[in-house]
Amino acid sequence: MARTGQQAAERRTVHPWDEILPAPKLAVYGFQHVLAFYAGAVVVPILLASSIKLTPQQLAYLINADLFTCGIASIIQSIGFWRIGVRMPLLQGVTFAAVSPMISIGLAEGGGVPGLRAIYGSVIIAGIFTFLVAPFFARLIRLFPPIVTGTVITIIGIVLLSVAALDAGGGGASQFTNPPTFGALKNLALAGFTLLVILLIYRMFTGFLATIAVLIGLIVAVWFEDGRPWVHRE
Repeated sequence: MARTGQQAAERRTVHPWDEILPAPKLAVYGFQHVLAFYAGAVVVPILLASSIKLTPQQLAYLINADLFTCGIASIIQSIGFWRIGVRMPLLQGVTFAAVSPMISIGLAEGGGVPGLRAIYGSVIIAGIFTFLVAPFFARLIRLFPPIVTGTVITIIGIVLLSVAALDAGGGGASQFTNPPTFGALKNLALAGFTLLVILLIYRMFTGFLATIAVLIGLIVAVWFEDGRPWVHRE
């Protein structure tokens, strides 16, 4: 009995970051995390490919390379070795901050495959440089108070509003359909409905349900879209 009580006390004192959740909760959290990660990881190659005029086949290759690289980086970050990796359960995604520089580099080389090669080379060189200066830069973190980092994150979010607006309107492809369907009422209604469901769950529930608000919102939105209440079915 004493041993059981001691084990229970140890479980209660485990920090939430170190707590190992039950398998069902881990599966749900992981699925939500992958969905949120996948959207951002795919949007960046699409924006890049459309800007430097890559073919659909080249875009598919770029997306596959992107996801493969993110997978390797996620394993390194989660497991870690030597002084590399945060050793936390996370997915290493793609940053939108590099989209504009990459597009400029690609266009400077004429776009297409030559532009993509120049982007690859630039990313490799930038990665090596960042890896080498990371230990020194880490010592400068204390010079960046929350007001600075918070402002940077806010600016990134504001920049991404255009991406969210494009998706809410029906996606980039909807601008070139005949007739164009971008900004159609059903697209905006579905986007607004999804956002409303997520916000309601987040505000009305606590604990586990609140933390999977995004997943529930996506599932409800897919079910709602599949029903298509605005389309008459024979």
